[in-house]
Amino acid sequence: MNHALTDELARELYAALQGARTLPPLKGRHPALTVDDAYRISLAMLRLREADGERVVGKKIGVTSKPVQEMLGVHQPDFGFLTDRMHVDNGSTVSLSAARLIQPRAEGEIAFMLKADLQGPGVTREDVLAATEWVAPCFEIVDSRIANWQIAIEDTVADNASCGVFVIGDTHTPVAGLDLAMLRMDIEKNGEHVASGYGSAVQGHPAEAVAWLANTLGGFGIPFKAGELILSGSLAPLLPIRAGDRYTMQIDGLGGASIAFTE
Repeated sequence: MNHALTDELARELYAALQGARTLPPLKGRHPALTVDDAYRISLAMLRLREADGERVVGKKIGVTSKPVQEMLGVHQPDFGFLTDRMHVDNGSTVSLSAARLIQPRAEGEIAFMLKADLQGPGVTREDVLAATEWVAPCFEIVDSRIANWQIAIEDTVADNASCGVFVIGDTHTPVAGLDLAMLRMDIEKNGEHVASGYGSAVQGHPAEAVAWLANTLGGFGIPFKAGELILSGSLAPLLPIRAGDRYTMQIDGLGGASIAFTE
């Protein structure tokens, strides 16, 4: 795909983000679109966000667990960038319209805060754990600029891994002595239990997913940097969001997080 078309599609996606509207699937309109093309579109869209004053604060992995892959029909992980404007405080009430969320869904995850740089290839689970300052519960509110979530892997990568906003819990826990794969997460929606999952849902261990991302981005020359947040992927199926909903979660040994929504 030539650079002119890459930039054109990035502008389309950015305009859809700004206007809180959806587009027909990119892959359907451009069947030759590859994951590498999609990543270049994502980077071009990121440059537009940075030109508007946003600042990268981390990276994210998506579509890591089998329930999410089956739900979306996408059978490999995706990856994107987190910016400061995507972050909302724990316990916040978010206006769907002000946050320009179109068709949002909630994911419960484990977030990693890095204390050292990492760059693939060759990053291992052990490298990730050694480079981690703390972990915390996280709600990622995913959203898609692609109509009706009719996404191929190329669509979601181009669309910054379908990222909307994210919340990090207030309790930050060092990884020493934790078995992240065995930690259980429970989510409630409006006071009712709606989902459970374990750390092992994401590629067997959350740090394996983070290592995968470090190695994948390393192939594009993109490092992880000390001080960045890395979202490791959902431990349970995606949960639909409507105005009036309030989501809370608890993860064994890590504490909790919450977020609510209005029109």
